[in-house]
Amino acid sequence: MLNPDAKLNPKLFDENIEARPTRDGYGEGLVIAGDTDPNVVALCADLTESTRTEAFAQKFPRRFFELGVAEQNMATIAAGLGISGKIPFIASYATFSPGRNWEQIRTTIAYNNSNVKIAGHHAGISVGPDGATHQATEDIALMRVIPNMRVIVPCDAIEARKATVAAAEVWGPIYLRFQREGTPVMTSEETPFIPGKAEIFWQSKKPDVLIIGCGGVLYNALTAARELEKEKIGSIVLNCHTIKPIDERKIVDLAKKVGAVVTVEEHQVQGGLGSAVAEVLARSCPVPVEFVGMQNTFGESGPPAGLLEKFGIDEEGIIRAVNKVLRRK
Repeated sequence: MLNPDAKLNPKLFDENIEARPTRDGYGEGLVIAGDTDPNVVALCADLTESTRTEAFAQKFPRRFFELGVAEQNMATIAAGLGISGKIPFIASYATFSPGRNWEQIRTTIAYNNSNVKIAGHHAGISVGPDGATHQATEDIALMRVIPNMRVIVPCDAIEARKATVAAAEVWGPIYLRFQREGTPVMTSEETPFIPGKAEIFWQSKKPDVLIIGCGGVLYNALTAARELEKEKIGSIVLNCHTIKPIDERKIVDLAKKVGAVVTVEEHQVQGGLGSAVAEVLARSCPVPVEFVGMQNTFGESGPPAGLLEKFGIDEEGIIRAVNKVLRRK
């Protein structure tokens, strides 16, 4: 059953549930952060409308900087702003930032612990028709390996807004990952969001498996949990929005309780959420784990739902992974 403490959207499983892209939440949160703190500034690499930086640019034109198609330059300018008392947010497609400017992020932002927030947009294969060149499925791995860097992957537009506002209030470099495709709005204004603290969204009375997810595909984990319940397979679904620092204590406690884990992400299974969870479990609670995500392959052009189905990141793919891990339990 849904965890009542999570205060999720009461229409969570309605056929016509509202769907919004998490990038919308970024745009809304950026304006709120700008209203709250005059030191918040925004930079963009010729994608102001697409990254939803447009609203901030219109409201605070003197605090917005259009850098053009120059992601490396954008990162280095932001690094200077971040060590000079400003709170810069930089936005582009994740394939370009952090994809193209990784070295500048590493050396000028993270090495100096500059107070820069990196917004990677159009992440995952749900970008759809744009194809593999624009489907960032390696960005979590790129960012979580960098010292001083935090990594947050909100599950819906509301959580994306909360994450953006929270990022402005936390010192140091943070990577925020957003999607273009509309995803179901799972949470509500009352749903808890604390960076670094994972939240239980679903908990059966007698759980057999722990499903840990992040981003929009967390919704598929919830619908999978509902279907598994019908087959007398209980589960816990954990929203692990913060990949780094990950909520080790909660993951270990729940893994000890159930003895089997499935991770779900719209990212390569190497280096992303699954790897982060496996590292935690290897240290403290070795249990069988199955990884749902991109299995060492690039994406391709196609409808978002069709791509998630093809690469096994849909409800059925998660159910298969659960049955597989339970056979190893």
